[in-house]
Amino acid sequence: MSTKKIIATAHAPAAIGPYSQANQLGNLVFTSGQIPLVPETMEIVAGGITEQTEQVMQNLFAVLHEAKASAASVIKTTCFIKDMNDFSAFNEVYAKYFPESAPARSCVEVARLPKDVLVEVEAIAVSEG
Repeated sequence: MSTKKIIATAHAPAAIGPYSQANQLGNLVFTSGQIPLVPETMEIVAGGITEQTEQVMQNLFAVLHEAKASAASVIKTTCFIKDMNDFSAFNEVYAKYFPESAPARSCVEVARLPKDVLVEVEAIAVSEG
């Protein structure tokens, strides 16, 4: 049986609660939801849905990189947005990170997210290392 491995990187925001940035079991990587915190300051990035989505994806990919996973190895994402009216703008940024073979995805509007951000994304990927 595989042992759970904690994935952590300084290139993504530190956990703001009792959770890990990601866990790996065998070659599967399960990330925690990433919000638009700038890792160096732990402050929410300035701007609206476009800027927040960009920061979220940078944070998510920093965690994936630490786990030796890439865009091509992401098999599922779950996306939470504050306002479904932002769906098109969110998709524009999200699509840049998955130019080929996009993962399966769920995207839901939620009433509230941590620190009142506009977007959060989590992923399941396969470690390539």
